Amino acid sequence: MALEICVKAAVGAPNVLGDCPFSQRALLTLEEKKISYNMHLINISDKPQWFLEISPEGKVPVVKFDDKWVADSDVIVGILEEKYPQPCLKTPPQFASVGSNIFGTFVTFLKSKDANDGSEQALLNELKALDEHLKAHGPFIAGEKISAVDLALGPKLYHLEVALGHFKKWTVPESLTNVRNYMESIFTRESFVKTRAAKEYVIAGWAPKVNA
Repeated sequence: MALEICVKAAVGAPNVLGDCPFSQRALLTLEEKKISYNMHLINISDKPQWFLEISPEGKVPVVKFDDKWVADSDVIVGILEEKYPQPCLKTPPQFASVGSNIFGTFVTFLKSKDANDGSEQALLNELKALDEHLKAHGPFIAGEKISAVDLALGPKLYHLEVALGHFKKWTVPESLTNVRNYMESIFTRESFVKTRAAKEYVIAGWAPKVNA
């Protein structure tokens, strides 16, 4: 039985997969576990009534488990791990929060209009910490095998690369070789290529926030 999942459609292209890193995290988990699924694309700016009935807050992703729709990518990934334990994607608890501040510092830097507000340095500090962790434990956050923490962080790093490259002409410094290799290895995975939004839709998704 294929699982039903609702994810974000692309901005301005309701029939194309959109740029939600949390939706991609859920899709990546399904792909890595080889679980069959039916994907429903939701136009976030014009949500259909049937979707609001199953997700009253209008949030994606939502997945149907045993006739019940479940929201929140953390919860969804936890249930998938429980119901489909093979291959195991559990992250050892001591590594679960590695890289968890990167997305927030990226968004602050992306929206920043002041070059001297410290937002770029804050992001660099987080990326340096990730680089050191990968140097000691890599190639993935928990070692040799990809795990849930990588599937959560990968989509966020993809947004970072695309959005900062476009709006700030900024890239991850070449000195952070472990981070750059890590991004490359995740971005080229078959599951990632299949579930990522095209770069133009990532840019379209961030444009209103950058120009606010």
